[in-house]
Amino acid sequence: MKKVLIIEDEPKISRFLQLELEHEGYSAHTAQEGREGYKKASSGKYDIIILDLMLPNLSGIEICRRLRAENITTPIIMLTAKDDVSDKVTGLDVGADDYMTKPFAIEELLARMRVALKKQTGQASASILTAGKLTLDRNKYEVHYGNTPITLTKKEFELLSYLMLNKNIVLTREQIVDNIWGYEYTAETNVTDVYIRYLRSKIDEAFGTNFIRTVRGVGYQFKDE
Repeated sequence: MKKVLIIEDEPKISRFLQLELEHEGYSAHTAQEGREGYKKASSGKYDIIILDLMLPNLSGIEICRRLRAENITTPIIMLTAKDDVSDKVTGLDVGADDYMTKPFAIEELLARMRVALKKQTGQASASILTAGKLTLDRNKYEVHYGNTPITLTKKEFELLSYLMLNKNIVLTREQIVDNIWGYEYTAETNVTDVYIRYLRSKIDEAFGTNFIRTVRGVGYQFKDE
């Protein structure tokens, strides 16, 4: 039985989610303020975390940032009453796996949870990926070019990992979004293009390489130099 931690300060929402998830066969546990939620989440006992953005004492963003800094990779789905693209980007950049705006349908949350859990347990077996002097360690969440470490956000790391796992294969934007974000991303920000630019800035532009290629009208391709 998968264990879910719900960190939500609104008692009615928290109780509703707990009952619905238990009905679906999950073991659901709750925390109603930030510090308690962080303490429970950092125990590493949970398979997935439902995390509200706005919490007393410690925000959802800070909880997520701290967990990822401690290399806790438990999938996190963030909840918020705000429908703001900047909040979504901030949540994803600090390591959230997905993002939902209240109010939402419980069926959609369950679907996104299944995607996040599947991605967590269904990772490809290769743990260390290489291309030229570029090395990515999927277990340690580390990337190096030669002896130089490259600092990436969680989403940047996942995108680079996905590109390298599919080296020399042309990937469509839809394939990338589906595999990295796990659902049809609706924000009008061309999220794939934005994150490709981030990676190019940190890798190709920084080290004078040309790993990440644009295939016009299709998507992107990672080429080993």
